[in-house]
Amino acid sequence: MKILYVVRHAKSSWDDPDLRDFDRPLNERGERDAPKMARRLKEREIVPDLMLSSPANRALTTCKTIADILGYDQKRIKTDQKIYHASEDELFEAAAACSDNFDEVMIFGHNPGLTDFVNELLNERIMNVPTCGIVAGKLKINSWKEIKPGCGKLYFFDFPKKNLKK
Repeated sequence: MKILYVVRHAKSSWDDPDLRDFDRPLNERGERDAPKMARRLKEREIVPDLMLSSPANRALTTCKTIADILGYDQKRIKTDQKIYHASEDELFEAAAACSDNFDEVMIFGHNPGLTDFVNELLNERIMNVPTCGIVAGKLKINSWKEIKPGCGKLYFFDFPKKNLKK
């Protein structure tokens, strides 16, 4: 069995219209939400074997923030250009390329591909993975090369505004 954690980057800033999409930083809410979600992962005692991120600033910053709180060495973070605005098929390819030495992998990326990917992977009907949302799936596979639509079941789905008291 493998476990895959799929994380959408935290909320990004649109303050500088001249900045390339790839370079956009987190905004204030994103800077609050990333550590908040990392603490929720820490409460679950989750420390992935591999953190794999889109190299876009907002995704990589989210990844590094979560890594710090989980005690994951930032030098071990891998980036993959193909994850930047990846389709669901490209995300399946990125996951399939992971070494089988890793049982728990955390991928940081972007919508709409992430939402499509987790729905296909886990046979779910999640309308939208919000910014800094985390979808975890337990996969009935022994090798990442076996990853395919429907091979997993939802372990948990968490996001910053979940369980807010009204």
